[in-house]
Amino acid sequence: MDQGWKQTLFYAPQTGLMADWSGMDLNKDFLDSMQPKISAALAGMKELEGGAIANPDEGRMVGHYWLRAPQLAPTPELKKEIEDCVDKVRRFAVDVHSGRVKTERGDVFRHVIVGGIGGSSLGPMFVADALDSPSDPMDLYFMDNTDPAGMDKVFAALKSDLDAALTIIISKSGGTIETRNCMVEAKAFYEANGLDFAKHAVCVSGAGSKLDRTAESEGWLDRFPMWDWVGGRTSVMSAVGLLPLALKGVDIDRFLAGAADCDKLGRCETAAENPALLLALSWYRCSGGLGGVTQVVLPYKDSLMLFAKYLQQLVMESLGKEFDLEGNTVHQGLAVMGNKGTSDQHSYVQQLVAGPDNIFVTFVQVLKDRASASMTVGEGSTSGDYLNAFMLGTKKALEDHGKRTFLLTVPEADAYNVGQLIAIFERAVSMYAIMIGINAYHQPAVEFGKKAAGGLIDLKNRAEETLLASSRAMTAQELADVLDAQADDVFRLMLHLCSNDPRFTVSVKDPVAESTFGKR
Repeated sequence: MDQGWKQTLFYAPQTGLMADWSGMDLNKDFLDSMQPKISAALAGMKELEGGAIANPDEGRMVGHYWLRAPQLAPTPELKKEIEDCVDKVRRFAVDVHSGRVKTERGDVFRHVIVGGIGGSSLGPMFVADALDSPSDPMDLYFMDNTDPAGMDKVFAALKSDLDAALTIIISKSGGTIETRNCMVEAKAFYEANGLDFAKHAVCVSGAGSKLDRTAESEGWLDRFPMWDWVGGRTSVMSAVGLLPLALKGVDIDRFLAGAADCDKLGRCETAAENPALLLALSWYRCSGGLGGVTQVVLPYKDSLMLFAKYLQQLVMESLGKEFDLEGNTVHQGLAVMGNKGTSDQHSYVQQLVAGPDNIFVTFVQVLKDRASASMTVGEGSTSGDYLNAFMLGTKKALEDHGKRTFLLTVPEADAYNVGQLIAIFERAVSMYAIMIGINAYHQPAVEFGKKAAGGLIDLKNRAEETLLASSRAMTAQELADVLDAQADDVFRLMLHLCSNDPRFTVSVKDPVAESTFGKR
């Protein structure tokens, strides 16, 4: 009988975490060849957690691991700042829930609007959804984009109870455009309903940022810190995530404890006993250290549906890099996709099994089905039995067709284990980045689109002025010639303008590119 599977099964009785790496072919020859990179990853993590400059482009430490273990912070001052912040979050949540912090009209806050984008929303959104409970004292609404219709949906849901809504504006730099837009629209909505935004507002931002100064000068309810050594995509265990989650009713102490305990596992120097290192090695095995493959994350639990969405930023923003640390062009990256099992079995798993060999799959199994006992639905089995069987069947089908798999198992989907799941992927990202020699903690390409957007807003404004001053309608090309711009940019900007600003109109021509734009 084959006993090999026992050698590729990691289990930590102290945390309940299990990792089955039998589907990754991490054989002895591969592990031996990776020993220099394993040593480098372990040494690099030790330096990082010790306070070394791990983000050389920006000259910053990388300290999200200290958020759940303040005693590891490199100075007593940082340790105290972290502990004070968590204490402040706890106290504020208790004061809001108890009614000591009241609404403008003396009521108890029942809702929270979270205004933030990227790392300022994806982490809290995932954890809030994963741990949602009917008994939560407050519900969360996220404004995570500059889409007016999305904001209106939140406003419509809360209009009849707006006084009971607390708004958290989150931006580390204080200058994020999308978040600023959400703040401006929220403030206008409160004021249109006879309420003072400042009496409902809290911010999470860097000390002295524009947002922090605004909150102080306008007398917002409170301000919480964000540090430059915490990146947005790893900020869910700072006030960015802890504040809205504590207000919702999540046990943030258990959440932090799960991550801290998982981090301890990730410091083991023996690969077979280090689950985060095994995960990072699996990524290297599938990509050859060159990237260009897709990791499909399949959690078999409805409450973990947003996990893959959260991991898209954590993994892809961290590992998607044009240059390595030596300045060589490398075009690294691991794409992430996924939703949940078994839904995905009825959508794209057909291609995963039968299609090209450019994917690997990380399954997430939750052993506890529900709080109460489950009924038998057929064949002497429960719905949860079927969920588990479908997962194991899909894993086997993939492996039988030559696809690599990794299976993470946690006892249940509670705060402690969600903390573990986040921590293992955070550490795997850091270790893999060290193995392939890139900076996982900056995101220079993100700024390209922001800069282009700023230029296009300026172009839109100049086009508006030109049309208002003109006695005739103009084509996109004519406007572009006047403005020294690209005609396709002008065309798309004017289409949007005429659809939303009643001062302007479009006369659609055939071909449509010859349409004319003018004032009404």
